[in-house]
Amino acid sequence: MTTQEIIALLIFLLVAASIYFLEAAVLTFFAVARLKHKRRTRILLKKPILVLHFLALLGIICFLYGHFVELYRIQVTTIPIRTDKLSQTTFRIVQISDLHCDKKMRNEKRLIEMINHLQPDVIVFTGDALNTAAALPTFKETFKNLNASLAKLAVRGNFETRSRNDLDLYSGTGFELLNAKTVPITKNGQTIYISGLSCDNPSAFKALFRPVPKENFSVFLYHFSDLIESVGDLNLDLYLCGHTHGGQVALPLYGAVITLSKFRKKYEAGMYTVGGTVLYVNRGIGIEPLPAPQVRFCARPEITVFDIMPEASN
Repeated sequence: MTTQEIIALLIFLLVAASIYFLEAAVLTFFAVARLKHKRRTRILLKKPILVLHFLALLGIICFLYGHFVELYRIQVTTIPIRTDKLSQTTFRIVQISDLHCDKKMRNEKRLIEMINHLQPDVIVFTGDALNTAAALPTFKETFKNLNASLAKLAVRGNFETRSRNDLDLYSGTGFELLNAKTVPITKNGQTIYISGLSCDNPSAFKALFRPVPKENFSVFLYHFSDLIESVGDLNLDLYLCGHTHGGQVALPLYGAVITLSKFRKKYEAGMYTVGGTVLYVNRGIGIEPLPAPQVRFCARPEITVFDIMPEASN
């Protein structure tokens, strides 16, 4: 976490704590006055106190909405990408990220239905599978039931490399784990290349693209956005990552409070064009474990659909 993010988080927590401390103090003062049979009811109706009541109630409503509603409102974002590297076919790539499976199932069953309905050619997962090893059966059952006509590919996120590197996540699921590996994906006689890198192996980045022909569309899977400004003249058309959760808690107008990203808010969520490369930062599906807030607010879970099509297609 950067110094700026620490400051932003502390300000946010300080403001929230101040509101509820003052609200508790006002209500305590009122309750004590009532017990002593003193008339202090008007204090609750003064304008500053009414504003305080409103802010305290609004905070509770936002928390309940983030925990019980938005956490389950998966958004499907569809992005057409036109390229002169294709002439006669379209590839549909569906990206998911940051599933963060827990003992309690959240979006897993719905995720299967939604992705299979999209009929992807390729499904890619950009890391952070589990919050707890006990959720491994849920994760594997979910991924086994995802259908793609050409390939299912994954890379490791920081949760896998930090504390889950001994778990067999992908056997029996049909997913291929990529680490410093590139695979060709062919459809109707045309080929795109998808490369993947574990987030603990950034030094292999540039060498990864040497075998990718310049005339072919190239996709890169990595958990972080950290390498986007090192692309240079590499043949890299589409860079897919996650990690930030869109902040998981974002504020209107301001956006993510924290992203835990090297670039902080610069690439907090969504699509960016950096040089000749399209970067997409997926908001992910799940939430981090406690002590992170068990909510999503202004940062809905996301499935991203990329339709990679010829430049001249209608």
